[in-house]
Amino acid sequence: MPELQKISDVRIFLADTYALIEIVGGNPNYKIYLDHMLITTKFNLVELYYHFLHDYNKDVADKYFEVYSKILVPITNSCIKTAMEFKLKYKKEKVSYVDCIGHALAKELGIKFLTGDQKFKDKENVEFVK
Repeated sequence: MPELQKISDVRIFLADTYALIEIVGGNPNYKIYLDHMLITTKFNLVELYYHFLHDYNKDVADKYFEVYSKILVPITNSCIKTAMEFKLKYKKEKVSYVDCIGHALAKELGIKFLTGDQKFKDKENVEFVK
C-alpha cells in the first residue's frame, strides 16, 4: 500500500496563467504540482478564460473558469504597489501587469510564484517550470 502524503509535505504555490494552462494541458513537468495547493488571482482567471475561449470554445472556457474560480485569492493594495515597483524595475523586459501582481502577491503570502514565463526564470521567489 502506498504511503499517504503527510499534510506537512503539501506546499502552496501561486500559479500564473502559463502554469494553469500547462497543468490543464497535461505537461508532465507540472504533474507534481497537482499534489500541492494552487492559488491564483482573478486577473489570471481573466487571462485563462480568454485563452480557452480563443483556442477552444465557450464550453471549455466556462468549464475551466468554474474550476479555477474556486482557488482565487484577493489582491491586496500593498501587493499592487509592490507589483508596480517590480514592473518599473524590469520595464525593459516588458513583464505583464498580471504576472507582476501574481509575483508580488506570492511574495507577500510567503509562497513561490509558479510560472514557465521565461521573463521570470531568474527572478527571486519563483518556481520556474517549462
